[in-house]
Amino acid sequence: MIKVNATIDTLLIEYKRPWKLVTLSAGVALLIVGAFYYQAPDWDVAISFIMAGFAYLTAPWSMRVILEKQWKKIPLMLFFTWFTVDGCYWIYWHFKDPQALELMREANFPASLSLYGMCGLIWYYQGSLKEFVAEVRAFICAQLGK
Repeated sequence: MIKVNATIDTLLIEYKRPWKLVTLSAGVALLIVGAFYYQAPDWDVAISFIMAGFAYLTAPWSMRVILEKQWKKIPLMLFFTWFTVDGCYWIYWHFKDPQALELMREANFPASLSLYGMCGLIWYYQGSLKEFVAEVRAFICAQLGK
């Protein structure tokens, strides 16, 4: 029970990090602008919030499973990835506009999967922005010192 609570506490700390919330907000803002600019039949404000929210909650964890070779978690990671990239999209458009779903689902998957991977990489780091900068500086100094 202690390990589960520690994991949940760690996740909550990461979800509340200002730099992650700022990047999430910037991403959602870009999605909203894109929804109005591109006028795609399957791109609206609501799905932008839904998919961005699920990506924020699952993409860094999914990336961590892959990069840290946590093989036992692969099935759950695949489910979270699929649900965020396609499942919630399918549910939303199935009820809102099935024709848009049929027309655009195939095109949505690769675009959403690419964005999901990018989000996973951006939010992968566990720490503050200050800690990240310090680690990058230390790495660069170590490389130049060789």
